[in-house]
Amino acid sequence: MTQPTRVRLDRWLWAARFFKTRALAAAAVGGGQVEVNGEHAKRAKPLAVGDRLRIRRGPFEYLVVVRAVAEHRGSPAVAAELYEEDAEGRRRRERQAEQLRIAPSLRYEGKGRPTKKERREIERLRGD
Repeated sequence: MTQPTRVRLDRWLWAARFFKTRALAAAAVGGGQVEVNGEHAKRAKPLAVGDRLRIRRGPFEYLVVVRAVAEHRGSPAVAAELYEEDAEGRRRRERQAEQLRIAPSLRYEGKGRPTKKERREIERLRGD
């Protein structure tokens, strides 16, 4: 069986394991979260070796160059060979992940039902 030279964008994103399903990949492309060679693309756009992709997933952005095309999803090791990630993009993403890890988490501000500690303090103040 011969290897394809071009493959649909949504199928490649799924095969490269950027998305868990093809439907999620297609939704991301349709939502403008994926750019091919600097332009927004449709999910059926044929991808070829050498194309540059910008993929936004949540707060993170992946800058990759297509090194191989595949129509079928394989192991993570095979998927990693389908693309090469930009070094600067990887550093930026890792820096952002570190900032998110050390950022203070949002704390509940006390609206609604009181916690056990807050309830005891309320009772103490009331004199109950």
